[in-house]
Amino acid sequence: MTKPTVAPAAPDELMGRVVAILEHARSNVVRTVNSQMVIAYWLIGREIVQAMQGGESRAVYGEGLLDAVSEQLSSRFGRGFSTTNLKNFRLFYLAYPDRLAAISPPSTDELLAAPIGQRLSDQLLATLQRAETAPFSTNLSWSHYVFLMGIKRADERQFYEIESAQNGWSLAELRRQFDSGLFERLALSRNADEVRQLAQQGQVISTPQDLIKTPYVLEFLGLQERSSYSESDLEAAIISKIEDFLLELGKGFLFESRQKRFTFEEEHFFVDLVFYNRLLRCYVLIDLKIGKLTHQNLGQMQMYVNYFDRFVKRDDENATIGMILCKKKNDALVEITLPKDANIHASEYQLYLPSKEELQQRLNQWGTLTNEEEA
Repeated sequence: MTKPTVAPAAPDELMGRVVAILEHARSNVVRTVNSQMVIAYWLIGREIVQAMQGGESRAVYGEGLLDAVSEQLSSRFGRGFSTTNLKNFRLFYLAYPDRLAAISPPSTDELLAAPIGQRLSDQLLATLQRAETAPFSTNLSWSHYVFLMGIKRADERQFYEIESAQNGWSLAELRRQFDSGLFERLALSRNADEVRQLAQQGQVISTPQDLIKTPYVLEFLGLQERSSYSESDLEAAIISKIEDFLLELGKGFLFESRQKRFTFEEEHFFVDLVFYNRLLRCYVLIDLKIGKLTHQNLGQMQMYVNYFDRFVKRDDENATIGMILCKKKNDALVEITLPKDANIHASEYQLYLPSKEELQQRLNQWGTLTNEEEA
């Protein structure tokens, strides 16, 4: 291991530098307080890494330094500066070491040398305005980033950061999406290049296939996995939790109706759930099946889609999408029943949160098969 090139700082020296960062950050206007404090925590984390370990990723000095600084900060600024939080600041910097590097934020030495009245916000905002994007989203709180730091894989962590910021997820929603394995479930329906794009850009909706997850997780319905329930029970539970169901479906969905009736050749037909996706500008029809997928289910959905395409959608709207949520699907059956260009998709649903390990294993197996096919 390379020896540190910077000697450990004394508590008073580190304390002075940290106080400078906090005082400058707290002087910013209210509308950017959250964003500025997140940046301040990153800067504090950088100072701690530099002081404790000379910039190396593994600490080689004791934790007495953090204990001493924590005691002084708590006395001066109140709650929020426990040794545990200081460790989080350090981990925050280590998780995003290059996040501000591309836009050259002012060093703490520059902040300390700045004239009185020239605040951290003045210097940082001037720097950030020259950047194409902000280093940390103003939509995410420090609590969001504390959770994100716990995600080990960098590509997965980046995906959840992007999705949280774009969709305005609360911390509870972020936890739920992570616990349900959203990244893995989306990745299982994509090829290797699309998975890389998923990590770099989040979920981009440009084709019907972009909507599909494997599986859909409906644990919020409260239906027990082993209890007896009907398709109408499943539908009623979804309607009662429609906000949660829309979140699970993904981006751009608007609910139109349940048991949508249409009449053809004097016979009535009913679509379980009808949605409209404003990103794809098309209708999305959902049929619920509590058992195993059959070719009759696929044929029925094909008829529903054909009817909407011919008699419901406008000329300026895109082709209708059909989705069948079933307890058990058969990929071979779908492939042999439907033409290749069919705008119909089948996906399984679960009434409980899947194991992250199980989804990761399935994703690894999928990756192995994909690599073998490409070879």
